[in-house]
Amino acid sequence: MVRRLIVEEPPSRLANWSQWLALFALVVALLAVIIVRLDLVEAIPGFVVLASALVLATIAILMAAGAFVVIWKHGSPGFGRAFTAFVLGGLMVAYPAYLGGRNFRAPAISDITTDTADPPRFEAIAQVRPRRANSIVYAGAEVAQRQRAAYPDIAPLQTAVTPDEAHSAALDVLNGRKWRVIATLRPQAGRRDGRIEAVARTLIMGFPDDVVVRVRPSGAGARIDIRSASRYGRQDFGSNARRIRSLLEEIEEAVGAQPAASR
Repeated sequence: MVRRLIVEEPPSRLANWSQWLALFALVVALLAVIIVRLDLVEAIPGFVVLASALVLATIAILMAAGAFVVIWKHGSPGFGRAFTAFVLGGLMVAYPAYLGGRNFRAPAISDITTDTADPPRFEAIAQVRPRRANSIVYAGAEVAQRQRAAYPDIAPLQTAVTPDEAHSAALDVLNGRKWRVIATLRPQAGRRDGRIEAVARTLIMGFPDDVVVRVRPSGAGARIDIRSASRYGRQDFGSNARRIRSLLEEIEEAVGAQPAASR
């Protein structure tokens, strides 16, 4: 009896390489998240690592697409590996692409405030910001005009409670978000405004953004102003405006406040 030797055709090289590249890109992306969230590096090096992972993921997608063509034409094995690479790479680039597309028309602003005429100042945070971070000095009338055009709803919050009660409510909201509170000063009538300075983190990468809440007496109640600024980059893709809106909503719910009239 003659035995036939059956030699299996090896999987497509493109399929193999696309899978390995996609897995490597995933590891690099996870590494970027870990080193930034653990404060092992500053945000800029962490962003470079993440950008590199996204580039690798994009290449893996293109290689997987090429592998699909080779497999279809020649019947080579490796569809599963190419499909894995395509899905992994697609998942990695989908969210950044979604953010970029959704906020394509967002203005080049990274510093948003409810009071563009007299924005709350970063004082304690100014001492901990790295040298390569954005300036803490508000950019002025040009940025204020862009903000009003893009986010006309960003306005102060007028409360019916005392400044001290408003300060306590705002502090509870910030602590509830597990943000790192850098400094807090209670308002003192005729002497100083209340202020809370904190560091927020972006959802996935954990990039630091700085927030200051100011509480001033206003009539029989108190007025709350918020400023949220990205430490790095000229474009925040609308994140600071969304943060201020959500903070105002939570604080308003906590104190039963009424929105202030637009300035």
